[in-house]
Amino acid sequence: MKLWFLCACVVTLAPVLGDHVSAAAGPKWGLDPPHTERTEAMYRGGQVTPPLPKPRFILTDTSAAPFDFWRKTEGYVTLLFFGYARCPDQCPLHMAKIAMGLKEAPKGLADQVKVVFVTTDPTRDSPQILRSWLDRFDERFIGLTGSEGAIEAAQKAAGVPPARKTRLAFEDYAVGHASFVLAYTKDNLAHLIYPSGVTQQDWAHDLPHLVNEAWSSR
Repeated sequence: MKLWFLCACVVTLAPVLGDHVSAAAGPKWGLDPPHTERTEAMYRGGQVTPPLPKPRFILTDTSAAPFDFWRKTEGYVTLLFFGYARCPDQCPLHMAKIAMGLKEAPKGLADQVKVVFVTTDPTRDSPQILRSWLDRFDERFIGLTGSEGAIEAAQKAAGVPPARKTRLAFEDYAVGHASFVLAYTKDNLAHLIYPSGVTQQDWAHDLPHLVNEAWSSR
């Protein structure tokens, strides 16, 4: 089944209105519904067919050091999300649920997972602001920034529709962005994506399976 699966999604794949990217704006992926009869589909996320390759890009982390996404995440389960600190809903919800899911997971599991948050609002999300915001959820979360061009290129490399600004009153703006988390397993492929509506219990359930998954053996 081919679906446009973008930031305006919930678990049921129904569109969500607001300052998020519309379903007509992004890549077309085949998405298998969760909870099918296959063993690996016991996952609470949506399975992507074919899986998405881990992108190669270099941005800057919150300590102002270059961060080679491919190299620094090699051998880990990597959760990648594009958003911004002023986001009123999806960004804090995703980060909070992942953080709580990691806390509920077995001891030592968090050491095998890297959560990478790339800002889509580099103008306002300074490294200090981004670090402070992420620390509210988990101090281990990695925050990345860069030029608007570099961040757009990273989104495209990941197969994610580039974020866009929407003007608000008093010269303010919101940023429409993809609202799903890409989950790369240790084979450097994203077999699953997690849209809005995924709970901390879903993460606590899926993370141990993601860490121990061996897709090539299936």
